[in-house]
Amino acid sequence: MKGILGKKIGMTQVFTKEGKLIPVTVIEVEPNVVTQIKTVEKDGYDAIQLATDTVRESLSNKAKIGHTKKANTTPKRFLREIRGVNVNDYTLGQTISVDIFEAGEIVDVTGTSKGKGFQGVIKRHNQHIGPKGHGSQYHRGVGSLGTLLPMHVLKGKKMPGQMGNVQRTVQNLEIVSIDTENNVILVKGNVPGPKKSLVMIRTAVKNPEGKAEKADLISYIEVVETPVEENNEVVETVEETPVEEVTEEVAEEQTTTEE
Repeated sequence: MKGILGKKIGMTQVFTKEGKLIPVTVIEVEPNVVTQIKTVEKDGYDAIQLATDTVRESLSNKAKIGHTKKANTTPKRFLREIRGVNVNDYTLGQTISVDIFEAGEIVDVTGTSKGKGFQGVIKRHNQHIGPKGHGSQYHRGVGSLGTLLPMHVLKGKKMPGQMGNVQRTVQNLEIVSIDTENNVILVKGNVPGPKKSLVMIRTAVKNPEGKAEKADLISYIEVVETPVEENNEVVETVEETPVEEVTEEVAEEQTTTEE
């Protein structure tokens, strides 16, 4: 079992060289710091505490500053525990980055779902709507609240109330790609929560050693060949030019031509 904390950026799509479209969620992962190691002898269970998202000391308090100072790091906004790990593989103050995972691994992603406020039973519990005729006078009501004998509403009755804003876990998601330079993980499909919300990526509980075939993605980098003279001999070299720069150059040439 292993895991890391990240921030959901949003959704996009990538393409394989075979032409297949893959919808992905972009998760930005700032390097996590191990701020505490819990053991069975001391705490009753094995776990590590990870911290991410650096904040200013003025936005923290003495307790948080002192806790993170033990790990020789700055105050953090989010701290979460991950159980089931081998605590002997971690040390206090250790930094964990995106390279802990690799493309093709199967993971579970936990986040807090979007809050939708106070909602009725039609939207909250997907109950049937009442007759739409004008004489019905009961279109989107709760319905019968209980039988006559108990003389009270039975426990567990589905009622209107707060919808969303609860912790949810989506299991068995595939890691499509990992960008170590930009600290980004692309996860196939959608994950709970709004943009910029905290998510936790962990090894899949139901499929801990599962691995999918690594997708061969298109890089979107145009290859430009430029000749270079070496010892009076022309040698062709290959330079990688981002597509954005090529597009800007083409736009400038078109503007010059129109003038």
